[in-house]
Amino acid sequence: MALKIKKVNDISSAIGPVKGPLPGQAKAKEEAAISMQGLTKRFGDMTAVDHIDLEINKGELFGLLGANGAGKSTIIKMLTTMLTPTKGEARVWGHNVSRERNAVRSSIGVVFQDPAIDGMLTGRENLDFHGRMYGMDGPLRQRRIDEVLELVDLAEKADIKMEDYSGGMQRRLEIARGLMHYPHVLFLDEPTLGLDAQTRRYIWQYIRNMNKENGVTIVLTTHYMEEADALCDRVAIIDNGKIVALDSPENLKDMIGSDSVSLEIQSGAETLIQSLQRFSWIKSASIINGTVELKVDHAQQRIPEIMQVANECSAVITSVGLHKPTLEDVFLKYTGRKIRETGATANSLVAMMHRRKK
Repeated sequence: MALKIKKVNDISSAIGPVKGPLPGQAKAKEEAAISMQGLTKRFGDMTAVDHIDLEINKGELFGLLGANGAGKSTIIKMLTTMLTPTKGEARVWGHNVSRERNAVRSSIGVVFQDPAIDGMLTGRENLDFHGRMYGMDGPLRQRRIDEVLELVDLAEKADIKMEDYSGGMQRRLEIARGLMHYPHVLFLDEPTLGLDAQTRRYIWQYIRNMNKENGVTIVLTTHYMEEADALCDRVAIIDNGKIVALDSPENLKDMIGSDSVSLEIQSGAETLIQSLQRFSWIKSASIINGTVELKVDHAQQRIPEIMQVANECSAVITSVGLHKPTLEDVFLKYTGRKIRETGATANSLVAMMHRRKK
């Protein structure tokens, strides 16, 4: 089906401007891909984003981690010019999000939580439409369609209508659409929400490839801890509109403290604990329901030494368990609750009210 679309000079924020950055476009002078100073968004008396200061480096895969309603999507909407900040400033690829909206839109791609593709068009037609909206000429548009379809492994499904795609295929096409116009920064807002675990992992691989092989700066919002841990160079934990923790996933987990080692033991538990007390890397030791529970720094490296001490004091160990801190533990420490315990918050209610006003 051939598309005949008249190029327009103004389209909605959700799609972007007509003219996008094509190969060879000069890069911004600033080192950071994204910078925020005191970024704030209020809806009436409610504060959804509260004085955020943050820089995201070029080429970084950065995660905004938080419960539903924490403020992640509101931050993304301000950075993509869909919402105007109440206070503060943000720049994307050197462009001010309030004063240089078209320049920002030309520099970014966005994959929204909600589908933004036409189910009655084929995958190829959806991408062609997006390319036309960004003013890409025919040869460049067709070449880029082939490239992004190959990237997300949909080349063989290109001429099938979107309504016949699986949920995972639709998300992959959304990602391809976001990359169509060569964006410098790609925003992925809950890209695997509602997908099964296997499909999520496929999407993760496509995201890694975009970041590492294509050099695209990626900002990912998620409330899946394992997703942020597996993908992100750095993570900001958002709670009630504020950044409460910021670092690499590994460093954040190290902040929690020691690893946990559980030893199921038939005999010699008291003697073993006494023998282990002399090591500085043993932070605590106790017996709970017949199991020796140890808090150990860098436990994976210390298990052979623990087993050697057990052998020296004739303790009989039947099994060894190791638990390393997770991002779930980090979230619990900094917010006081598990991410799955959080329901509708003030931020989510504010967002709902905002949508109704529209």
